[in-house]
Amino acid sequence: MDTIKAMRTFIRAVELGSLSAVAREFETTQPTVSKIVAALEAQMGARLLIRTTTALACTEQGERFYVRARQLVEAYEEAKADVRGLIERPEGRLRVAAPVSFGVLHLNALVLEFMARYPDIEVDVTLNDRFVDLDVEGVDVALRIGGPLPEDVVARHIASYERTIVASPTYLQAHPAIRRPDDLAKHAYLRFAWLTEGDSLTLDHRDGRQAAVVTQARYRINNSLAIRESLLAGAGVGLAPDWLVADLLEAGQLQRVLPAWRASPHELFVLYPPRRYQPLRARVFIEYLSERLSASVSTFNSPQSAPPPGQRAPF
Repeated sequence: MDTIKAMRTFIRAVELGSLSAVAREFETTQPTVSKIVAALEAQMGARLLIRTTTALACTEQGERFYVRARQLVEAYEEAKADVRGLIERPEGRLRVAAPVSFGVLHLNALVLEFMARYPDIEVDVTLNDRFVDLDVEGVDVALRIGGPLPEDVVARHIASYERTIVASPTYLQAHPAIRRPDDLAKHAYLRFAWLTEGDSLTLDHRDGRQAAVVTQARYRINNSLAIRESLLAGAGVGLAPDWLVADLLEAGQLQRVLPAWRASPHELFVLYPPRRYQPLRARVFIEYLSERLSASVSTFNSPQSAPPPGQRAPF
């Protein structure tokens, strides 16, 4: 029996809580996974897992073995990497998680380019707006935009994106001019549904002033792509990060409103497990993302910050 493979299988069974899930991850069958675990139990001389038709749980011996087995497998991977040294090649399967909208608009194209650069790496991408537990779900690298960062992962900051008020030219032409932040309260406002601050909006002026506005959000959406499409359709004004609308601004399909004002930027982090050993495929992917996505908040005087006609702030 391949003991390292058996321990890997057992570890993932504990973390995923299902032999079927392990079989799908390892691209094998559930009976095969069950036989591997059974052989490991026979070798240990103890029952490690309690199996029922609906659940999977560790025995007391299984809980103790899981901790040691995980340490052993990680130590084995470190030792293998040391032996390989400079001959190690980036290969194998890489599991990546990211928010839906960012994944569709940016990550998908980057992953395809990455795979062309590294033909021996396979990539599984999961797009989900909920936070992913890297260890439990077997994720090597995750992208996180804003929000609190978990304490049990390594978080590497790789980009900052401005957030400004934007709207379509059609909407701006059909509605009263927006000359100061207070004017936003009179307009149809589109916002993400789960914002903790609700309809309240805080904006910072380039001269250091701050304004707080209570918007009238008749339409709240829990998906950034839907907000993007609604803004483009002229349904209202909204606060949007550059990663979501930069292409539409450049094409003139959206315009910045109150260009001297900004909200706090969106910070993009790449997350990965805090283990000492990182597979080479994960390391090169993290460096690749840092290289391609590295950006900083542009100054208020950048060319894209020029106000649209008829919308120049008087102060």
